[in-house]
Amino acid sequence: IFKNIDSYIPADSLVVFNNTRVIRARLLFTKDTGATIQIFCLEPVNPLNYETALVSTGQAEWKCLIGNLKKWKKGKLSKSFRFMGQLHELTAEKLNKLEDDAWNIRFTWSPAELTFGDVIESAGHIPLPPYVKRDDEEIDYIRYQTVFSKNEGSVAAPTAGLHFTNEVINSLREKGIKMAELTLHTGAGTFQPVRSSDLSEHEMHCEHYYISKELIEILLSTNRRVIACGTTSVRTLESLFWLGVKIIQNSSIDDDKLFTDQWEPYLTKTSITVKDSLKALTEFLDRRKMTSIHASTKVMIIPGYEFRIVQGMITNFHMPKSTLLLLQSAWTGPEWKKIYRFALDNNFRFLSYGDSSLLMK
Repeated sequence: IFKNIDSYIPADSLVVFNNTRVIRARLLFTKDTGATIQIFCLEPVNPLNYETALVSTGQAEWKCLIGNLKKWKKGKLSKSFRFMGQLHELTAEKLNKLEDDAWNIRFTWSPAELTFGDVIESAGHIPLPPYVKRDDEEIDYIRYQTVFSKNEGSVAAPTAGLHFTNEVINSLREKGIKMAELTLHTGAGTFQPVRSSDLSEHEMHCEHYYISKELIEILLSTNRRVIACGTTSVRTLESLFWLGVKIIQNSSIDDDKLFTDQWEPYLTKTSITVKDSLKALTEFLDRRKMTSIHASTKVMIIPGYEFRIVQGMITNFHMPKSTLLLLQSAWTGPEWKKIYRFALDNNFRFLSYGDSSLLMK
């Protein structure tokens, strides 16, 4: 029973949570013809930073997917929405096509004093997973968030965290288990299946993450077992190691190069230790007088990957042919088949609202 997870996590552990918060990223527009166009906001384009993008006023540009694109040939889309009891208008304009069938969309609204966060909070819908075959409900804005969610930007919840209640977190704290937080804004690519039998042909999605200097220093000084809550936390912590390696190799690296590519861990031969990597990151932040690092990652963790920071993970049961299942099997090795056979034989629930597992070595 998940409420007893404190009985299974060693007291000398550090559990790392992803504190991202799901935004109302789905915007529905109705044309004069009656056609409904769905605009799904994936990530900001201008301004690029999530926090800045969500507080921008008057206009914002986002990378978006468009549903029913064939019905939107040209022109702008408009819709009315209510904010603080007043009726306002939101307009969407296609600027240019991007990769992965996405578009750069410029949103404008009046009154211009409203932030884009205000606009989508009032006009948008929660983006439920594609296998949830129903419309979103207001309760989803609560149910599809973790109790520790803070930083807005995700289009999908880090679902391993949905199991945690304040009571469970308190039980971990009472046992002496330490906890920390990072932010990775989960993208829609998390649901993208691997369609090729050759993994090298799969294009991994890119996600943005933020890690405080305080957490890096904790990781640098701790002797505790690092347990990541969710595959998003796993991916972030492992990407952090490779970012430190990159900084050691180029201490004057530009901010737009703070990125870990899909196959970088497999192509980079290094004897750099975790401590050296983390130390390089803290020194990098000190030189720039920064208190946190903002980077992005396309890392694809597959069987054969050597884990550097993560020493355990809490994760749900994932779909076949998903990159999440590949990550899980990279951690467990061939044992993943036994784990999933046990789950199937005992009627465990899968996917976002499904059951959880604690995987340690």
